[in-house]
Order: sequence, then structure tokens, then C-alpha cells
Amino acid sequence: MAAIILGLDPGLGTTGWGVIAAEGNRLSHIANGQIRTDAKAPLAERLVTLHDALRDVILEHRPDGAGVEEVFVNANPQSTLKLGQARGVILLTAAMAGIEVGEYAARLVKKAVVGTGSAEKQQVHAMVQRLLPGVKIAGADSADALAVAITHAHHLASKRALGKTKA
Repeated sequence: MAAIILGLDPGLGTTGWGVIAAEGNRLSHIANGQIRTDAKAPLAERLVTLHDALRDVILEHRPDGAGVEEVFVNANPQSTLKLGQARGVILLTAAMAGIEVGEYAARLVKKAVVGTGSAEKQQVHAMVQRLLPGVKIAGADSADALAVAITHAHHLASKRALGKTKA
């Protein structure tokens, strides 16, 4: 039975999402997209928009698990804070739906998908397309979200393999 995995690339302006099926080592694309919020709207309203849209994605695809990219600190503390708030809404929405969430640093996602933590975004996107043949990616944030989903699938497979060796 395939596990349905939701990958999320958090952002207040644009949050990328991607849904894949993982059966053993076989991965297949289900859907991907972007949640956009109105930059002119008040922060609280933007966070509600993000929550509502993500809840709809979860209700439509019924994921078994989710992976979320961790926040990186950038030069602008205000941007980092807004990203953290969006990420908090994402974690809360997933938790409210009963979905277990794995959190992954950007370097770990790059290493899992490309093989090196210093890979460029274009390399990650190219590998996502190779790992999920025929995928039509909705945008860069969606490609990043699919990479997070792939990373989560690899993580779950590793956990299962370790569990089998202990028995």
C-alpha cells in the first residue's frame, strides 16, 4: 500500500505544496501547487488564507504524513519572523488534521534529492523531474515542496528499514 506524503515549502507570500505516493522505493507524483496570500492584506488575514488553503489540500489528498522545510535565518529579521509565522500555521494545520510532520533543513533536502547539500536550486528541480517522471511543476516553490516530500519518503523508508533490522 502506498503512503501519501505532503511536502511543504513555507512562505507567507507563497507556500509551495506537493503530494507524492511512496511505495517502497517507488515514488509517483499526485499533485502540486502554490498557496498565495495577498501582500496588501493584514498579516492575520494572510495567515488565515494560508490555513484555509492548506486545510483544503489536506482534505483533498488525505496525506499519511508530511514534510516541512525548516526556517533559515536570513539578513532581514522581519522576513524571518514572517516566515516563522507562516511555518507555525502550516505545522498547526497539519497537526490539527492528525498528520505527523517531519522537519528538514534545506541542506538535508538537497542532499536527499541531489546527493550533495550544496546543490543549486536548478539541480534540485531537475532531480525532482527525474524522480517523478512526467510531473508538471506549478512553480519553483512547488518543486521545492516536492523535494521535501521526496526527502520525507526517504526518511520514512530508512526508519522502516532500521525497524526491520532490529527485529
